[in-house]
Amino acid sequence: MFDFLLDFYPWTKALHIVSVITWMAGLFYLPRLFVYHAETSKPGDSRDEVFQTMEYKLLRVIMNPAMIATWLFGVTLVLTPGVVDWSAIWPWTKMAGILGLTWFHHWLGHRRKEFVKGTCQTTGRTFRLMNEMPTVLMIVIVFSVVLRF
Repeated sequence: MFDFLLDFYPWTKALHIVSVITWMAGLFYLPRLFVYHAETSKPGDSRDEVFQTMEYKLLRVIMNPAMIATWLFGVTLVLTPGVVDWSAIWPWTKMAGILGLTWFHHWLGHRRKEFVKGTCQTTGRTFRLMNEMPTVLMIVIVFSVVLRF
């Protein structure tokens, strides 16, 4: 049914990798911006406005399109015949990692909205701790795909 996708496999894989790298860069950087935002500004001051502009552009212009592209090319790879062996464990652990990254992305989006409203109570320390989540999930995903356990 999806045999035609085999012709596009190298392109799909390359575009998936590029979009994942872009998305991951944002997932690493946005919580770092939030650390500085939470620790060095107050709602309405000039730093707050600068951080909000940076955070908005990073999330809406870079991260959201990269996440959508990652999902789009990832689903295309899943539909490509012979790419995924659903009887193995690795596709399921990879999917768990992807869902975790997607949840984290949306968690960051909610925190950005709190900064906009001036109601963000999350501390810089919490943002620092949460900043480790994408690394852990990335390790799960990469080991799942490469080792195929």
